[in-house]
Amino acid sequence: MSATATSTPPPAAPKVSGGKGGRTRLSLPVILLIVAGGLIALSAVRAITGAQDLTSAGQISAALSMAVPIGLAGLGGLWAERAGVVNIGLEGMMILGTFFGAWAGWQTSPWIGVLAGVLGGMFGGLLHAVATVTFGVDHIISGIAINILALGVTTYFAKLWFNAGEAAERGGSPKQSPPSEDITSITVPGVSDWLHSLEGHHWFLVSDIAGILGGLVTNLSLLTIVAILLFAGTFWILWKTPFGLRLRSCGENPVAAESLGVNVYTYKYIAVIVSGGLAGLGGAFLSLVTSHIYNEGQTGGRGYIGLAAMIFGNWRPGGLAMGAGLFGFADALQLRAGGSSVHALLLLLTIALVALGAWKLYRKSYLTGAISLVIAAGTLVWYLGTDTVPTEFVSATPYVVTLLVLSLSAQRLRMPKADGMRYRKGQGK
Repeated sequence: MSATATSTPPPAAPKVSGGKGGRTRLSLPVILLIVAGGLIALSAVRAITGAQDLTSAGQISAALSMAVPIGLAGLGGLWAERAGVVNIGLEGMMILGTFFGAWAGWQTSPWIGVLAGVLGGMFGGLLHAVATVTFGVDHIISGIAINILALGVTTYFAKLWFNAGEAAERGGSPKQSPPSEDITSITVPGVSDWLHSLEGHHWFLVSDIAGILGGLVTNLSLLTIVAILLFAGTFWILWKTPFGLRLRSCGENPVAAESLGVNVYTYKYIAVIVSGGLAGLGGAFLSLVTSHIYNEGQTGGRGYIGLAAMIFGNWRPGGLAMGAGLFGFADALQLRAGGSSVHALLLLLTIALVALGAWKLYRKSYLTGAISLVIAAGTLVWYLGTDTVPTEFVSATPYVVTLLVLSLSAQRLRMPKADGMRYRKGQGK
């Protein structure tokens, strides 16, 4: 009788990124070429349409101000989802940040208000962590509940705290707080005036670059600088430290992480609480920098847009920053210039869709390419047949941009594998 040898099958060959089934990552030179192409297209649209506000220093400064709270909310979502917890409650945590930031800000100092806003958001993050990590509640349900709870709590306390006594005497009401002091802003002396002079010549590309750079060095809030440092710090912590590796392992494969000695619950709690704190900081920015007061409904869905920016950025800080900048630009455009500038963007959208359609046809994605070209033709007809766009469409510009960007970038997304999955302690033992 002959013995049958049991052979171990050879390991599967690793997939090479960039092949047919792989996903190619954009290199830095390619990203820079895309940015340069976008800038040239924007400059050409500005020159053709005469919509000078598209690249003005005022527009860029306003766009940066609008992008910071969106980016901070998205950064909070990135921390939570890298640890495997979906945080739909970012909007509610931002609401807590706007309220408690303004409440502490008008009574003491704006920086104490910033701290209070962060703590308010962290409290919302703690509630979300207890519900999802400890009790295993569905992440979406918990996030929606926090959004509703935050809105109700702040509405109640606004009527209680802002509508009587000293607060009412200083301009408070059931729907808004008294104004707080300004957070210091800085302007780079000399450089700002020189760039403003270049911008005034309206030269092709040169004036556009001057306007963009001028907006970044004029009346820059110190809290904006803090937000930029938080983006850099997040990248370093999550991708360059052992702590970040362990936290990201909880979002990719918590069972394997636990089997290697990682306390998955602890890392998820830290990530979600930090997530709430960042969203709260974004809310405090709205009430202490953008408007200097708390207003009911002040967040305006920016928590959800931040989540969309995070998805657009493929769960990485650099892409998130680009997405937040794009949505902030659209938000500022509809607030500053209205119909004429948004109408000019129709021409830019036409150019982008034609480029996308040509690329898809080159890659033999004939259906997607044809659809892009058809939509481009419709957008061009709309642009040529009108002088402006309806007020309702202008107000909806940030949300329309959100939907367009997500639909165009959906094929390149790669979320953490265990994102949103219920995990119970002990599964890795």
